[in-house]
Amino acid sequence: MTQLTLIDRVPCANQLGEGVQWNHEDGCFWWTDIHGKKLCRYKLATKQFTQLDLPERLCCFTFAKNDARLLAAFESGFAWFDHNTGAIEWIAKPEAHIKGNRSNDGRCDRQGRFWMGTIVENRTSETQSASLYCLQKDFSVTQHFSGLMISNALCWSPDSRKLYHADSPSHSIRVYDFDAESGELSNPEIFAHTALGVEPDGACVDADGYVWNAQWGGSQVVRYAPDGSKNLALDLPVTQPTCVAFGGEQLNLLAVTSARVGLTDLALNQQPHAGDLFIFATPFSGLTESRFG
Repeated sequence: MTQLTLIDRVPCANQLGEGVQWNHEDGCFWWTDIHGKKLCRYKLATKQFTQLDLPERLCCFTFAKNDARLLAAFESGFAWFDHNTGAIEWIAKPEAHIKGNRSNDGRCDRQGRFWMGTIVENRTSETQSASLYCLQKDFSVTQHFSGLMISNALCWSPDSRKLYHADSPSHSIRVYDFDAESGELSNPEIFAHTALGVEPDGACVDADGYVWNAQWGGSQVVRYAPDGSKNLALDLPVTQPTCVAFGGEQLNLLAVTSARVGLTDLALNQQPHAGDLFIFATPFSGLTESRFG
């Protein structure tokens, strides 16, 4: 039986922790508390936790190759964000015309493009839907598909030939053929289903090409083989895990964010660590997170 050992827990009590990723340059896990409007950072070597108040909800972000700023997807769109000064330089707001939508899960592909999907947070019309967008390296925005409710689980196979993505309320993860040069998607297939009442949330792919998915409402992270079969399940002391990322010097530590939002007082009493960041030692290796540019 494969053993994953909890080695650390950051008692950050996020409302909606999301978008965790490892920054090898400073030895920190970075993530966002979307509803708390905070950018969080945890330095492994010193166990130092810091958080920065934000002017708008930060939904996902990526590091850049040639810029010290974060490339961010705030609730209203893409922007450069200087976390040292707080300065925001807006790039594009692709859904500014859709009241009730906001940015959601996103990450960079290995070719340096930043992808972000949106969420229908407050339905204001019968035809309202969310979409998946790609911010190209020239800062143009491409819409890849619409008709979604909650875009999530975005990640790529190690060879960039497959893209994984979920519309969370569908209780399934899809896999697409991915053209790394053009960024085009084709041949969608169902990759895996989640249990009834459990939604696929943030995901990542390890060095062996296995997909790790945080399962909202399921109290676990599931590792799927490249053929979609369930390889292992990591049980958690919280019902709402939200995102996963590998980090550490050997990229063998799995960080898991979680959320408190929507939980009753009774539920919070039963899971006092809801909203915390969990770090597990694993026998697996992750992949270096791609950067924009």
